[in-house]
Amino acid sequence: MTTYNFDEIIDRKNTSSLKYDFGPERKKRDDLLPLWVADMDFKLPDEVIEDIEERVRHGIFGYTDPKDDYKTAIRTWYLKRHGFEIKDNWNVITPGVVYAIATAIRALTDKGDAILIQQPVYYPFAETVKQNGRKLVNNQLVYKNGHYEIDFDDFEKKIISENVKLFLLCSPHNPVGRVWTKDELTRIADICKKHDVYVFADEIHSDFVYKGYKHTPYISLGEEYTGKLIVGTSPSKTFNIAGLQIANIIIPNEETRRAFIFENEAAGYSQCNAVGLTATISVYTKGEKWLDELIEYLEGNVSYVRDFLKEKLPQIHLIEPEGTYLIWLDFSEFTDNHKELEKLIVDEAHLWLDPGIIFGRETALFERINVACPRKILGQAMTQLYEGVRNHDSSL
Repeated sequence: MTTYNFDEIIDRKNTSSLKYDFGPERKKRDDLLPLWVADMDFKLPDEVIEDIEERVRHGIFGYTDPKDDYKTAIRTWYLKRHGFEIKDNWNVITPGVVYAIATAIRALTDKGDAILIQQPVYYPFAETVKQNGRKLVNNQLVYKNGHYEIDFDDFEKKIISENVKLFLLCSPHNPVGRVWTKDELTRIADICKKHDVYVFADEIHSDFVYKGYKHTPYISLGEEYTGKLIVGTSPSKTFNIAGLQIANIIIPNEETRRAFIFENEAAGYSQCNAVGLTATISVYTKGEKWLDELIEYLEGNVSYVRDFLKEKLPQIHLIEPEGTYLIWLDFSEFTDNHKELEKLIVDEAHLWLDPGIIFGRETALFERINVACPRKILGQAMTQLYEGVRNHDSSL
């Protein structure tokens, strides 16, 4: 029996929602059903909302720093959910993981240094590298039999030939949905250690892993791999509190941590969001049952999409997700023109998705869909996609 109602549809318009209120600014229209940005349409559990309301009723929101209750909540969550213990002094609070990536880039590399990513990957990786004046190097993931793998030979060759200083790892991977195995991560770690490469492991989706798979925290691979490691975590994705701007950046090595903190302070960041601090403690102490039920609901949403495509749109292929609530669809059998694909999605299906080309030019014929929404909305989206394809190709 479930406790939480993930079928509830909540009107998010006119709340300054990036997902729902910025169609005119970003897409030049306001008639699109949005399933793009990684932002869920589910309300927090009442027990968490009550904690936030109590903090708000206090009425004063001055400078705020974490105390022991915050440190205990973080440590307990990661020990129970992921099997590793965070020492209190390892954690550095930032307003977000992307902010932390940019901070790490400036702290650990110099202008012109090479930084490695694995496309197709979360597009701020590439943007942040380039915007900070570093050289972007890509170890393209291999798409084979509907599944993505790492080209380890190319990975090491690029590190050597480009003199790579920092590797940005996405684990679990957004958008391809891979939950990297321990063997895969160990091979990465061995190569990076061998060539003295820093690793920033973005593990913001680590709480979303489906049955049959297990997230392996990079930090759990062994102390020999943590000297040049930064791990980006946050409750913002797990509980959809990105607007409260808080992330937990785990840095075991003191020298690496000092370099990161120096750059963080140089950017002028010190105290965290007062309400975000309360929310983080609350979700990590009271949100586990909500999350467990949510993952089961998301698995149902993935199954819905899988069955819908198989029955009505077999030329569109689902890349089976092992984790995350962002699914990756291959339209290459349907069209060989990404502009035609975008026209179909926007003008004929009236959907707002994330086009594959923003994750790398090799995946221009893919689309990323956020399935963290009530099933009725997801059903509407898939129906609109079907009707858009049917109108586009009258032979269907």
